[in-house]
Amino acid sequence: MSDAFCPDCKRSTEVVFDHSAGDTVCLRVRATCSRPTRIDETSEWRTFANESRRVTIRFADRWASNPLLTRRRCFRTVISKPNWAAPQGDFLSSSLGRWQNRGSNSDRSLILAFRTIATMADRLGLVATIKDRANEIYKKVEDLKSIRGRNQDAILAACLYIACRQEDRPRTVKEICSVANGATKKEIGRAKEFIVKQLEVEMGQSMEMGTIHAGDFLRRFCSSLGMANQAVKAAQEAVQKSEELDIRRSPISIAAAVIYIITQLSEEKKLLRDISVATGVAEGTIRNSYKDLHPYVAKIIPTWFAKEEDLKNLCSP
Repeated sequence: MSDAFCPDCKRSTEVVFDHSAGDTVCLRVRATCSRPTRIDETSEWRTFANESRRVTIRFADRWASNPLLTRRRCFRTVISKPNWAAPQGDFLSSSLGRWQNRGSNSDRSLILAFRTIATMADRLGLVATIKDRANEIYKKVEDLKSIRGRNQDAILAACLYIACRQEDRPRTVKEICSVANGATKKEIGRAKEFIVKQLEVEMGQSMEMGTIHAGDFLRRFCSSLGMANQAVKAAQEAVQKSEELDIRRSPISIAAAVIYIITQLSEEKKLLRDISVATGVAEGTIRNSYKDLHPYVAKIIPTWFAKEEDLKNLCSP
C-alpha cells in the first residue's frame, strides 16, 4: 500500500496494487463505489494475458487437430478480473487463470494413452512416425472394447513395440520393457500376441511386422559399449555375412555373439557381462550363439580386421 494522486479525488490518496489485474486502485473511491478508479493499468499485465491466451490456443489446437480423437475438444482460458465488491483479501488474491476442458471420456482416455506412448517413445529416442503408428494401433484396439481389465501399461508398450517393427526400426522387448512403467517382458509379449490376434480376427487386417535382422540392433549395441568405429564396421560386415549361414538363433543373439567375437579380436576387449547388459541377451545365450558361429569365423570376420592367426587364437567355445 502506498500514496499516489487520484484523478477522481483530486488529491493524494492511499492506493493498492492489484497483482491479478495489474491495476493500481484508489482505496478511497473503492470504499464508496463497486467499480473503483484504476489509476494505472500496467502494460506488463496485458502482455502476460495475451501471451497466456496464445499459449492456450496453441496447446488446444495440438489436440483438436488430432484425427484419432472422436470429437474436437474445446479449451478456453479465463483470465480472471478482480471482484470489486469483495473484501480486500479476496480482491487481492484473484486467480490468474484456469483451464476449462470439455470433451468425451473416450477422448480423455485416448489423450492419456497417447501421452504415455509419447513419453515411452521419447525415452527411447524414437521418431514421430513411430509414435503416430503406435497411437493408431492403440486406437484400433481400444475401439474393439476388448482391452478392459487388461494391463494398460503392457498394452501401450506392446503397441509401441509393434509400431517399431512396422516402421523398420525394431527395438528389443527388453528395451521397450525398460520404459514401460513396470510391465514385464512376459506381460508385453502376451499383450503383443493379444493385439495381433484381435486386429487380425476382429478387423480382418494382416499385422505385418516385417523381418528383423541382427544389423537392426548392432550399431545401437556397439554405441552402448563404446566400441571404436573400426570395430563397429567389422561387426556390421560380420553380421551381414552371418545371414547367409544357417544359424538358428534369434537376430539379437547373433548380434550379441558377433560383438563378443569382434571385441575379443580387438585391443579393447569387453567383458561378457557388459555385452549382456548392453544387448539384453543372457550370458549363457551369448555363449551358445558363439559356439554356433565359431566354426564360421573365417568366413564372416573381415580379413582387413583380423588375420588368420588371430582367428586361430580365439578362445574355443
